[in-house]
Amino acid sequence: MADDKDVLRDVWFGRIPTCFALYQDEVTEKEAEPFYLLLPRVSYLTLVTDKVKKHFLKAVKPEDVEEMWFEYEGTPLKWHYPIGVLFDLHALNTALPWSITVHFKNFPERDLLHCLSNSVIEAHFMSCIKEADALKHKSQVINDMQKKDHKQLWMGLQNDKFDQFWAMNRKLMEYPTEEGGFRYIPFRIYQTMSDRPFIQKLFRPASPEGHTHTLGDLLKEMYPAAIAHDGDAKKYQVLIQGIEPLLETPLQWLSEHLSHPDNFLHVCILPVQHRRTLALSDPFCSFLREEISSPLQ
Repeated sequence: MADDKDVLRDVWFGRIPTCFALYQDEVTEKEAEPFYLLLPRVSYLTLVTDKVKKHFLKAVKPEDVEEMWFEYEGTPLKWHYPIGVLFDLHALNTALPWSITVHFKNFPERDLLHCLSNSVIEAHFMSCIKEADALKHKSQVINDMQKKDHKQLWMGLQNDKFDQFWAMNRKLMEYPTEEGGFRYIPFRIYQTMSDRPFIQKLFRPASPEGHTHTLGDLLKEMYPAAIAHDGDAKKYQVLIQGIEPLLETPLQWLSEHLSHPDNFLHVCILPVQHRRTLALSDPFCSFLREEISSPLQ
C-alpha cells in the first residue's frame, strides 16, 4: 500500500468529545454526575466504556442493573457499528460534546444485539476482518496468519495501540503490484432514511479496461441520488471518517487509508440539511483534506 502513515495515524487518533448521562428514571439514591470521555472514532462503544459503567453503577440499585446500553435522542446506538459511524449517522446537528444517555434497564431487544463481554466484540471484529479479506484476497492473507497474529489485531484495537495494530494490519492492505488493487473493495453504505441496515455489494477498484474507480463511481452504481448533476442543488452529504472526500478520490486509496480497523470502508449518506461542522479536530481535517485531494502523489 502507499506509505501515507500520517493519514493512517490521524484517522486512528480521531476522537469525539462525549458526555454520558444516566437516564433520569434510573437514578436512585444519589444524583449521578455526567461522565466525560474522548471516544475513539475507530473503536466500539461497549469496548471503551468500562469507566462509564463503573461511574454510574454507584447511583443505581444492584437489583436494577441489567445490561448497559446507550441511546441518543431516543435512538438506541448499535454497539457493533464503529463509534465514528454512529456519530456521523445520528449526531450531525449536535453541539459537542456528544450527549449520550446510559441505560441499565429495559434493553431494546428488537434494536440491539446483546454484548455481555469483550469476547463478543472480538468475535464480531474478527468476523468483519475475515469477511473483508475474503473480498480483497480470497481470504488468503488472513488464513496465512497465525492465531497470535489475529490476537495482535484485536489487542491493538482493544488497547488503542496504533503501531501494534498496523504492524499486522498492513499485510491485509497489500496486493501484488501487477493487480493494481484489491479484488473487491469492502464497503458498507449507511443511510438514515432507510430501514435497510446498509448497502453492501461486490465492487472492484478498477474496471475491466483498467479505469480506476473513484468514490463517485461507487455512488453512481450503489446510490446515484447522492451525485448532484450540473445545475442541481446538492441533496446529500457523503461522509467517510467524518469528512467529505472528493468524489474523484480513487476507491483503492480510500480503502487503504480511511477504512476502519475492521477493514471496511464505512460510507454515511445523509440529507444535506443535516450538514454540520466536522467531528474531528480541525488540524486533522485540514490535513486529511489536503491528502485526499491528491492521493496518487
